Amino acid sequence: MSADTATTALLAVKEVVAGYAGPVVGPVSFDVYPGEVLGLRGPNGCGKSTLLKAITGEAKRFAGKIVRCNGLTVTHHQQRPELPPELPLLGRELLRVMGADRGDAPGIIKPLLYRPINRMSGGQFQLLEAWACLGGDAELVLLDEPTNNLDGEAIEALAHILRTARPPRAVLLVSHERAFLEENCTRIVEIGRPGEGQGS
Repeated sequence: MSADTATTALLAVKEVVAGYAGPVVGPVSFDVYPGEVLGLRGPNGCGKSTLLKAITGEAKRFAGKIVRCNGLTVTHHQQRPELPPELPLLGRELLRVMGADRGDAPGIIKPLLYRPINRMSGGQFQLLEAWACLGGDAELVLLDEPTNNLDGEAIEALAHILRTARPPRAVLLVSHERAFLEENCTRIVEIGRPGEGQGS
């Protein structure tokens, strides 16, 4: 997978320290460019998910800057998407609500389109949510541990979706699956614990 040659970053994270009551992650710096899949890798508890939440405004930024290009649209796949127990929506209706009902869903997604989401397994809902983010029109997709609860077939389907991502969309991907990151990312940034810095 090769990165787009565009030189203008969609997102610039500059020496960001983020957390909640106190810092959890940082300082961290990286840029995200159109067409690339940038992976964030680090030990459990180092604040990768918190960093994504800082980008969306759900976590507090204690230092540094987060700069978006003008009009940037972002969608966020949470680490543990909650399966609504009583929401009477079919899979295709959820995709329509999220702007991802494009009619070209991968084969593994198609059986879920006419299934009530409250009858899906955790893995099925996880995959549907990932496709809803990747199949929509957002210019930047934040994927937080999208392989959780997925079997081998579903992980390969997710990898295929990432490989065939529509430029100039970019993806910022957090995963504990080292091989998945290395096979599907154009670049990987190592995230350390607060004060440890980072590598690339």
